[in-house]
Amino acid sequence: MLLTGTYGRSIDEKLRVAVPKRLREAMAVRDGGVVYIAPGTDGSLGIFPEETFHRWADRLAQSPPTRQEVRAFLRLFYAQAQQVELDRQGRVRIPPELATLAKLEKEVVLVGVQDHLELWSEPTWKSYLAERQPQYDQIAEKALM
Repeated sequence: MLLTGTYGRSIDEKLRVAVPKRLREAMAVRDGGVVYIAPGTDGSLGIFPEETFHRWADRLAQSPPTRQEVRAFLRLFYAQAQQVELDRQGRVRIPPELATLAKLEKEVVLVGVQDHLELWSEPTWKSYLAERQPQYDQIAEKALM
């Protein structure tokens, strides 16, 4: 599974966001299927297919629980992560507390990031791009070392 692309979306009054069919298919999530929504980084939320969420859990289980940062991350991540189902229209309902955490308003952006999706408020995503895109070459160099 490789999730890519950027998709502008609107969030409705019930905090539902439509996941494009192409992404649902790539995540192998059918209507009524389960995804996990959790705090992301840089002001985003992560949307994880069930298999990916379990892989992340396995990886996190390998981290030493004696490290303060590990304990704090595990608490913050798992305490706020929630399992949600896709409805028949391919929408996910964002839990209100997570929508508040990510400052989601009417316009949002879904971003494919390899094995999961990120959900951003449109202004936060635009700000992130404006700050990071000019540094793309330097970021690529460090990331691909």
